[in-house]
Amino acid sequence: MTKVIYPGQTIGIIGGGQLGRMMAIAAKEAGFRIAVLDPAMDSPCGQVADVRIVASYDDQQALAELAEVSDVITYEFENIDYQGLRKVMEYAYVPQGAELIRITQDRRLEKMELQQAGVPVAPFVIIESSENLAEQVNKIGYPAILKTARGGYDGKGQLKIESANDLKEAAALIEKAPCVLEQVIPFSKEISTIIHRNAAGECYILPLAENIHVNHILHQSIVPARVTHGIEKKAEQAAKAIADHLNLVGTLAVEMFVVGDELVINELAPRPHNSGHYSIEACNVSQFQQHIRAICGWPLRKPRLWESSIMVNLLGQHVAPAANQLTKHPDWSVHLYGKTEAKHDRKMGHITIMTDDIDRTLFELEETAIWS
Repeated sequence: MTKVIYPGQTIGIIGGGQLGRMMAIAAKEAGFRIAVLDPAMDSPCGQVADVRIVASYDDQQALAELAEVSDVITYEFENIDYQGLRKVMEYAYVPQGAELIRITQDRRLEKMELQQAGVPVAPFVIIESSENLAEQVNKIGYPAILKTARGGYDGKGQLKIESANDLKEAAALIEKAPCVLEQVIPFSKEISTIIHRNAAGECYILPLAENIHVNHILHQSIVPARVTHGIEKKAEQAAKAIADHLNLVGTLAVEMFVVGDELVINELAPRPHNSGHYSIEACNVSQFQQHIRAICGWPLRKPRLWESSIMVNLLGQHVAPAANQLTKHPDWSVHLYGKTEAKHDRKMGHITIMTDDIDRTLFELEETAIWS
């Protein structure tokens, strides 16, 4: 039987970053209290929480304290302590479970689970040592991309192998950690779906996003994605197959490559995702509101896109020039995450623009020169 969490009860969040902050804001709109566990006192989520527990994510005493004050526990990113989360599940309600964390923390497990779900993935091999690297690269073919099995995001922990000349550098990466070697896919677009599912098995998918990356960091999400109806249907079918296979409760982002009339699944993220931020303004239910509904045992809301939209990330180097433009753009919805230091390439916030002309708005964004 699905457990229902009601307004006035407390949602515990492991992780105090921007995803936790936006999750907390959505929850507080519905009358929930928020407790957050994060190593930083002034974390983005901590700034809006009712209870702040300042400790590392694997601190068992702190996790027990979070469980004591919370009626349900969720997480805002996947790089939390799997064993610690399993321990918490012995005495706390964690509807998402820990298995999805274990799988998405390790690219080896993730690739194998995607295969078992029956969705297409790029040809890959698991590399445990550098001894047979050349042989394995020949199986995959050049160019290939080497990714550390654990850790790494926004392009970190990855190396593109163009030829045998890159094998020495690749071997050095493998010596540090096991890796997954993938064939480089000649895709035309990168897209993502955000799927939500509650414990009763009800699920909905947000409108498809087309993602543009710069230096391996998401720059823009364009919604709806400029793809065919056939691709849209295949993306939705793949996301649902993965969610059902993993017995998802909560939120799952599925990143995909468009290759001709087909799709290749790239990566999973078991939480709200950067490419779903547009939904705060552009949909009748945001990814954060839907996540709260899912983990609290509420019925999900069928998403509806009010208008086409573009989400643009604000990195550290963009904040000052964007601030200078705000008075000129009343159509910009600005979200800043409460981070104190604007470091280069650090995600500080985002802007969402609802528009009836995607191409015109993209041109106007380019003209501002903020992101050049």
